Amino acid sequence: MDTYIYPVLVLGLLGGLFAVLLQIASKVFEVKLDERVAAVLDALPGANCGACGFPGCEGLANAIVGGDAAVNQCPIGGQAVADNIADIMGVNAGEMVKEVAVVLCNGTCEHAKDKYETREILDCRLMVDLADGQKTCSYGCLGGGTCEKVCDFDAIRIIDGIAVIDEEKCTACKKCISVCPKNLIELVPYSADTIVKCYSNDKAKDVRVNCSVGCTGCGICEKNCPEGAITIDNFLAKIDYDKCTNCGVCVAKCPSASIHSPDMEELRAKEEAEKAAKKKAALEKAKAAKEAKAKAEAEASAKAETEKTEA
Repeated sequence: MDTYIYPVLVLGLLGGLFAVLLQIASKVFEVKLDERVAAVLDALPGANCGACGFPGCEGLANAIVGGDAAVNQCPIGGQAVADNIADIMGVNAGEMVKEVAVVLCNGTCEHAKDKYETREILDCRLMVDLADGQKTCSYGCLGGGTCEKVCDFDAIRIIDGIAVIDEEKCTACKKCISVCPKNLIELVPYSADTIVKCYSNDKAKDVRVNCSVGCTGCGICEKNCPEGAITIDNFLAKIDYDKCTNCGVCVAKCPSASIHSPDMEELRAKEEAEKAAKKKAALEKAKAAKEAKAKAEAEASAKAETEKTEA
C-alpha cells in the first residue's frame, strides 16, 4: 500500500507547487491588453492591404494605440475612419488629403511604337526582362496587367495597351506602385485634375521618334503657368500640386498633348481656335499693309509721272 501512497503524495505536492509557481508567473509576466486595440481594429476597414506601412489592420491598430502611427494613417478608410479612431483615442484626426494613383503614360497602341510583338506574356515583370519591354520608349507602360492583377479594388484596367486607373475606385493602397517595374505609377491628390501623362527622361528628338504624345521638355508649360507650378526636370515637366490651381493653361498649350485634364479636348480646341483667329488676323493685317504699300507706291508713281509731264 505504501508503495502507491508515497508517489501519489509526491506528485500531488509537486502539482500544487507547480500550480503556485504558474500562478505567480502569470501575474509577473501578464501582458495587459489595451481595450482600445480591439476598438480601433473594429473601426478599420479590414482590407489588410498594408498601404499604411504596417502588417495588416491589426498591426496598424496596435501601432496607433502604442503611439507609433497616426490616427489617420489608413488611406483606404479616409476621413470617416480617421475621425472614428480619433474619437476612440481622444485626439484630433486632422484633415486628410485624399490621394489616388495615376499611370504616368499615355503611350497607347496608337501613339507609341513597339520593338517587337508580344504574345501571351501577361506580366510586366516578365516583359521587362526581354529587351526592357516591347516599346521603343524605355519608360512607357507595357500593358502586361501586373498592376491590374494585384489591385484588390478592381480599379485598374488595361485599355489600348496601357493601364488606366479608375480614380473613384482607387483607395491609394500603393500595391500597384510596388509591382510596376517601370515605376510609372504614383499618388497625386484626388483634387489634381492636371496630370503630365509621361515619365520619359529622353531628349526631345528621341521622344518624338518613340511616341507622338510624349513630353519633350520644351518648357512651354513652364513659361506659361501663371502660378509657377511647373518645372522642367531632366527633360520632363513636373507639377507642384501645392501651387497648381488646375487653370488648364498648360493643358491647352502643350504641343505634344502630354498634359491631361478632364476638359482637355475643350481647352485644346479653344486654344487652336484662338491660334487660328490670331493667324487670320495677322494675315489680314499683312495683306492690308501690302495693299496700302502698293497703293502708296502707285500714287507716288502717278504723281511723279504727272510732274514729269507738266515739266
